[in-house]
Amino acid sequence: MLELTSDGIWDWNALTGYVYRSPGWFRMLGYEPNELAGTVLTWEAVIHPDDYDQVMELFDDYVQGRSSEYHIQYRCITKKGGEIWVEDRGFIVARDEHDQVARMIGAQRDISAEKRLLQQSAQKNLSLHKMVERRTRVLRNRNKQLATKVKEVENIAIHDSLTGLYNRHHFDEKLKTECARASRFDEPLSLLAIDIDNLKPINDQYGHSIGDMALVWVASTLRDNVREIDVPVRWGGDEFMLLLPNTSLDQAGILAEKLQQRVSLLTLESELPTSVSISIGAAQLRSNEGPQELLDRADSALYKAKHNGGGQVSQAWDNIAEQ
Repeated sequence: MLELTSDGIWDWNALTGYVYRSPGWFRMLGYEPNELAGTVLTWEAVIHPDDYDQVMELFDDYVQGRSSEYHIQYRCITKKGGEIWVEDRGFIVARDEHDQVARMIGAQRDISAEKRLLQQSAQKNLSLHKMVERRTRVLRNRNKQLATKVKEVENIAIHDSLTGLYNRHHFDEKLKTECARASRFDEPLSLLAIDIDNLKPINDQYGHSIGDMALVWVASTLRDNVREIDVPVRWGGDEFMLLLPNTSLDQAGILAEKLQQRVSLLTLESELPTSVSISIGAAQLRSNEGPQELLDRADSALYKAKHNGGGQVSQAWDNIAEQ
């Protein structure tokens, strides 16, 4: 029956993290069946950014028992970048021995046509003067220009001007969001704290322009070796952060070793007059742990790597033992 329906059917196994989606769900958004991964990240990625918080709040309330039902209308982004309105309804069908959600099924229905009819009906009831229409068009154009400027300013506000990576302010917000998401879906989240070992001697011996070059090359190395969902950040001075959603501590350690090897090649690939090395501290989010605790443990692991001579990776393995 699921395969024959034209609506989008979904079936979330909270124990494994796998999400089944019917062919109709993919067609509704312009994709081929199974073109996207069977994870909750796929669902999150297609929710319109302006509707995301509202959807997640209701989902959390239902899963945690604060709401009697999960039933909501919101916009989704299609494969071609367009928008459709969907009606989403889901039910918990199984819980584990700890009364946590084990399985949840639901259906999404494309209600874009209904929304358009409502909008058209509302427009027919409006009688606007031509002068007002002209002024509205002028204001709309001005608003577009203003929105473009605002977007440019927002982009500047969340990026580091030297390296082009995200800045500390944006990292603080993303860390809170990713910690909440990891706890919500019981998925791993890891953090790398990264420090250039010898930036001060480089600045002292060769000048700050060479030191800035080293910062830019390390930032470029981070950017070129992470996934789209990862969050590379210039934390400040000679320190960087790398937030890794859906990544275990083992996987984060492998990436850290790879980054160290890439940075070690800087002298050969760039115009830097001296070698550059980095120390890395890695930590994975523990159960019932907040963003600051994760950050503190990653920073402590980094301190250990620096204290032991630098140019190495230190992992906070205690977070696994206390899961």
